[in-house]
Amino acid sequence: MSIRNAPDDIAELDRRYVFHPFTALADHQRDGPAFVVSHGAGARLTDTAGREYIDIMGGLWCVNVGYGRREIAQAMAEQAEKLSYCHAFTGMTSDTPAMLSQRLIELAPPGMSKVFYGNSGSDANDTQVKIAWYYHNALGRTGRRKIIARQRGYHGVTVMTAGMTGLAGLHAGFDLPLPMIRHTTSPRRLWEGHGLSDAEFTARLVADLEALIAAEGADTIAAMIMEPLMGAGGVIAPPAGYYEAMQAVLRRHDILLIADEVICGFGRLGQMFGSTVFGIQPDLITVAKGLTSAYFPLSACIVSERVWEAVVAGGDKFGAFGHGYTYSSHPVGAAAALANLDIIEGEGLVARAAEVGAHLQKQLHAAFDGHSLVGEVRGQALIGAVEFVDRIEDSGPVAFDPALKVAARIVKGALRRGVIGRALPSADTVAFSPPFVVSTAEIDAAVTAFREAADEVAAELGR
Repeated sequence: MSIRNAPDDIAELDRRYVFHPFTALADHQRDGPAFVVSHGAGARLTDTAGREYIDIMGGLWCVNVGYGRREIAQAMAEQAEKLSYCHAFTGMTSDTPAMLSQRLIELAPPGMSKVFYGNSGSDANDTQVKIAWYYHNALGRTGRRKIIARQRGYHGVTVMTAGMTGLAGLHAGFDLPLPMIRHTTSPRRLWEGHGLSDAEFTARLVADLEALIAAEGADTIAAMIMEPLMGAGGVIAPPAGYYEAMQAVLRRHDILLIADEVICGFGRLGQMFGSTVFGIQPDLITVAKGLTSAYFPLSACIVSERVWEAVVAGGDKFGAFGHGYTYSSHPVGAAAALANLDIIEGEGLVARAAEVGAHLQKQLHAAFDGHSLVGEVRGQALIGAVEFVDRIEDSGPVAFDPALKVAARIVKGALRRGVIGRALPSADTVAFSPPFVVSTAEIDAAVTAFREAADEVAAELGR
């Protein structure tokens, strides 16, 4: 189907007919989109008016190899022409998902065994919960239903995963979370660990988890889900020793650990998986965004051998495994993923993410440390964040009045300067997560745009 409408018509069609996610709907219904994206290349997008933007967010943390990669487009086209679809029910299969599964197991941390495919990180984390329940039921632990997540963790938007997400904005109006979900303290140092050493902060976080497990009863808890480095909740890395101590608690109580690698997986932190960076030994791993660099909707649950063995044995009790999606193991998605991994490995983009990421961290600190609006600059490798606060007192930070929309105003100011960024939910924080192919010059330009926008807002606030 050809596009029959002029750019202005597309904007009006969007305003009139498209139901946008994570959008102030009344504002969009009144004003429509700020611009219409036409095409992309590398770390840049161009709108229908011909204006070019640096996409310093890489879409939604996902366009890792950059826009316009012909290798992936060609792989998808060739696969669609050869075999456009093949389901995976009742053992049906095709070649690309099988080859991709072998590759993922070889890349994954030790102990992984099988791969289950879905369409998004949300549905994959939903699947992980069902696998955890099935695992415990297969072992006769029928009371283990509860899932522990962390405040400010982000795990998706399905009915189950939106509840696991520890952000109030994903619960409001939806009657969430579901009653089996519990949240423990986030390793958000600025707010939860102000003035504490790593050892003190880790001890407090572990004590909070222990207290939650004791209050709920370990025999009621199926799993805990954690992002290696928390993304949408604020780009939050844990204190030293955190995961080693947290895992010891989970193992002692036979609680499964789900590593949500949707953002961290495939190189964002300078190694193939965030679990490797932080010494995590998960029972289940969730991947999505970087699996195809967003060229095709594809997610995967990577299942450890010990969980797999219990799930297989559960078939004697429950029959065929009664879960799956129409598009599970989609051959075109798998072809996109294989081509994407070829680029990542062939061009050394994981090492590049570490190298260019070091430049990003240096530039963010140089631009924002000591700024009158800034509470903290943080991040690791090719993911970063700047959090804006009203002030920091001896007792800790004081937030801006949300009505001021400080981070959103800074993002709009950067957009006027040709940089697409994102204000994160439930905090005045802006994030940086560019494609791995971003140049240092593009990083410099993006950081400068955000610094100028922050200075502009500071002046408006009389700072």
